[in-house]
Formats: sequence, structure tokens, C-alpha cells
Amino acid sequence: MKLVIAIVHKEDSGAICHALTKEGFFVTKLPTTGGFLLSGNVTLLCGVEDDKVDDIISVLRKEGRQRTEVVPSTASYGIGVSTAYPLEVTVGGATVFVVPVDRFEKL
Repeated sequence: MKLVIAIVHKEDSGAICHALTKEGFFVTKLPTTGGFLLSGNVTLLCGVEDDKVDDIISVLRKEGRQRTEVVPSTASYGIGVSTAYPLEVTVGGATVFVVPVDRFEKL
């Protein structure tokens, strides 16, 4: 058995959770915050048999698409002097960890 931990963009989480449950997977959804943009992410936890890991990753790849967004950024040029400028960043997609599970019990 494996535990799939997927960190996805909050805007993609609804479609991903819907697609995973439609495929018969149980999903635990945890709200999280990323460190770079301080934007909302969602961490998904799925416990699955070893042969189903690729099926989950396939759903994540299909439903969690990467895209670019323009976010405001600031630069400092000295004491009290700063300017704001737009910065294009890539958001979406998924960061996935697959870890072995020694024991699983559903109580």
C-alpha cells in the first residue's frame, strides 16, 4: 500500500477531488499555504494499493494543469524607495510524494 500526497492549487482542487472520487478513490483534503506566493494550496492524501498509484497521478496530470499568472511584485532601491512591477509566474500542476505504508486500518 502507498500514501499519495499531492499538493495542488486551490482552484484545481475541486475538479481533482471530483475526478478522483469518480474513479473510486478516497481523498482527504487539507487546506495549506505555499511559501513562494503565499497563495492557497490544497494537500490531498490518498491511500491506495501499489498498482493504483499511476492512476492517481494520471488524474492529477489531467485535472491540475499548469498556467501562468501575473502577480504584483516589489523591488527596493534603497531606504524607503521601492517600486511595484508585474511578475509572471507558473501556478497549478501538482507536487506529488508517494510513500510506503507499513500499516493501514480503517476504523
